[in-house]
Parts: sequence; structure tokens; C-alpha cells
Amino acid sequence: MLFYSTNQNSEAVTFSQALLKGQAPDRGLYLPQSVPQISQVDISRYSGQPYHEIAFDVIRRYLAGEIADATLWAIVRDAYDYPVPLEKVYERKYIMRLDQGPTASFKDFAARMMGRLMQYYLKQNGKKLLILTATSGDTGSAVANAFYGLDQIQVVILFPKNEVTDRQRKQMTTLGKNVHVLALDAKFDDCQALVKQAFSDPGLDDLSLSSANSINIGRLIPQIVYYFYAFAKGRVENHTEKIIFSIPSGNFGDMMGGVLAMKMGLPVQKFIIATNENDEFPTYLRTGKYHKIEPSKNCISSAMNVGHPSNLARLVALYGGRMDEKGTIYHAADMDLMRKEIFSLSITDQQTRETIRKAYQQYNVILEPHGAVGWAGLEEYLQKNEGENHPEQLCVSLETAHPAKFPEEINRLIGLDPELPKSLEGLDGRQEFVTELPVAYKDFKQFLLDTF
Repeated sequence: MLFYSTNQNSEAVTFSQALLKGQAPDRGLYLPQSVPQISQVDISRYSGQPYHEIAFDVIRRYLAGEIADATLWAIVRDAYDYPVPLEKVYERKYIMRLDQGPTASFKDFAARMMGRLMQYYLKQNGKKLLILTATSGDTGSAVANAFYGLDQIQVVILFPKNEVTDRQRKQMTTLGKNVHVLALDAKFDDCQALVKQAFSDPGLDDLSLSSANSINIGRLIPQIVYYFYAFAKGRVENHTEKIIFSIPSGNFGDMMGGVLAMKMGLPVQKFIIATNENDEFPTYLRTGKYHKIEPSKNCISSAMNVGHPSNLARLVALYGGRMDEKGTIYHAADMDLMRKEIFSLSITDQQTRETIRKAYQQYNVILEPHGAVGWAGLEEYLQKNEGENHPEQLCVSLETAHPAKFPEEINRLIGLDPELPKSLEGLDGRQEFVTELPVAYKDFKQFLLDTF
């Protein structure tokens, strides 16, 4: 399988080339030239399989011919050694908790597979990589954990120092070794812009740069899996139906995994794309006109504080259009089809907090801010679409981080401290390794040249 750039000015590459490069030379993002299909028979079969078996069957369709099945099986089995609960809220409305991995975030699903695949390919060709990653919260900790101690890879993580929680920060900064963390007095979009500029700088070619952000196709493919898993575990046997997903969205990597799953054959009734007050996508979907939000707004769902989602270029491409990395649209997407398949809305901080309170009081369900944005989006969609608001409609809202990552907010809203998962135990007393850096590309470049 070959992968093309959304900017359409670079040669198509194999999966391993796309994985190790991260961003295409023309600054576009890689997508498969053709999307592999999964039959309804195979999807039905998933109902009786554990997560890692579904993951193997889905991922191998993109990697066939590049990695032996036995090797891929071992990688998948090792990566997914934790539960993926589908928690019933009421009727057939579920929360899928993607927070049981080693950093209590949905980013673990992609980062663990990605790190293992990169290490495999690098050992095959005897090369090393320097990973550059910008994070608005959970990506950094997941990538740091997944790549920690790998002898072929060094990692540099940039984050906005005033927009992550203490626990999110300490999951990145307490590791050391091959994990280098940079704190910037900036927005996530500023951090991401520095990373993108570094990738296109010929002066850094000798450093063998790559990315672990969702701009890397290696992040997206593993995220396809849990959409198939959710449908398989929530469906009724011998019953033809379609599922509604609600996805709290920031940089839109999570959303792209779902859209690719649908394009592969997953029977989806609707994707609800719920953003926080950074509402550039709901506005685009409504008007057909795209405008970045600069600077992005600081909301309590901090990992979603993105004013220009990188993966929007991929979504536009899948719907027949072309958008560059700066958000300029050169060819319009099929907006009618996009609106048919996707519903998007913006959720305020006030709505987010009200949703956390209501979910606990009404259903005894503890949500964190990102998951609350998703659940609020689902509730609003069902209120506006009475024809789909019935007891038999299967709906799954994604919970993307563990509530214990946001203890102050949760305690203030519902009066309790979420139980701390093992992955977060002992963080408070550990030494931090972090470097503060100005928001200037010349300083970032000099840090890379001096350090590596």
C-alpha cells in the first residue's frame, strides 16, 4: 500500500517511509491511496474477539507485505495489554473509556503501536530517529511513555507551560533519558508551528527528524481500531444497525481514525464532532468557509485548545478537496456529503462543567472535561434529532482521559477526588527534567543543533 501527500506535490511512499518521515516533504500529510475494506461478515466476527485480535486484523490491512504477520501479532499483543471498557450510561448509550493505558489517555492506543513499529523498522535498517512532538496535554505523556528508553529514538516534546495540568506535565517531565521536554510560554498552535518549520528546514536534515503527533499516519491507523471494537461490543447479534459516535476533538486525529473506519466499511449513522470554544470546524461545516482561530482559546478541556487542526487537511482530502498546512483551501470538499455524515458543534466551558455535574448526579458517571464535551455533544445532537433519539439507537461517546488527571476541577464540580489509577501514582514526588525556551524558531533550532 502506498501513501500520498495531501498537498499532492510529493511522491507516494510506503507505510514504513511515511511512518519514519512523519510529514511529507511538501508539508502535506500522508493518506492511503486506497482505503482497505472490511466486510460485514468480518465486522460481525469481531464481536467475539478481544481488543488485540481486532487490532491485528484492522492494522494488518495497511501493513500487508511490509511486516510479517507473526511480528505484527507480537507487537499488537504487547501494545494492548489493558482493558477497553464500554460503560453503559442508559439504554444503548455508552461511554467508551480509552483511559486505561499506561498514561491514562486515549493517546496510548496510537503511541504504543507507533513506538514499537518505529523501533522495529529502525532496527531493520540500523538507523536512528529524533522525534519532535508538540502537545496540548495528553500526547506528550503518551509519546514520552511509549518511546522512553528505546535505543534507536530520541524524543523532544514541546508544550504550552500554562495550559496543561500538573499531572499531565509530570507524566512528561519526570522521565529523562531519551525524553527531552521543552516548556514554552505559548499556545499549542505555536508549539506545533515550530515543529512543522523544523521538518521543512534543510539545515536540520542530518538530525533524521520525524513526528509522533497525529500528523504522522502511524498515529491514525491504530486509532481506527477502537471504533470497530465499540461497534462490535455494542451491537445486537443478527440486527442490522448503524452506530452514532461522539468524539471530543482538538487536532482531529481521533476523528480521522473514526472517519477512516467508516470508509473501511464500519456502519456509522453519524459522527458528532464536539469541540470546545475553539469552534473553527463547526463554523467551517456550517458555512463552507474556513478561518483559523489565532490565538486559540484556553478552555478547561485543555488538550483540545487547537485553533487550526492539522488533520483537517486529511478530512478535506477524503471528501474530495485540498487544503494546505496553513488552512488555505485550493479545492472545495464535498460539503453536502460531509454534512450528511458529520454533525459538529461547540461546547462552552460552562456547558462542560454542567455536563460533568449532571452526568454524576443523574447516572453516577464521572466524566473529565474532554469526555464531558463529547457527552454534551451527543446529548445536544439527540435533542435536535428526535428520529434517532430512541432506546434502540446505539451511541458511543469517547472518554479520552482519566478523570484523575483533572482532580481540582472534578473535586470542585462533584465534591470527590477520582480514584488514582496506578499509572498516575507517585508522580508528585519525582524530579522533573524540563527546559524553558522562548517562542522563537531560531532558539528551538539552536537547541536541537546543540543537543543532538
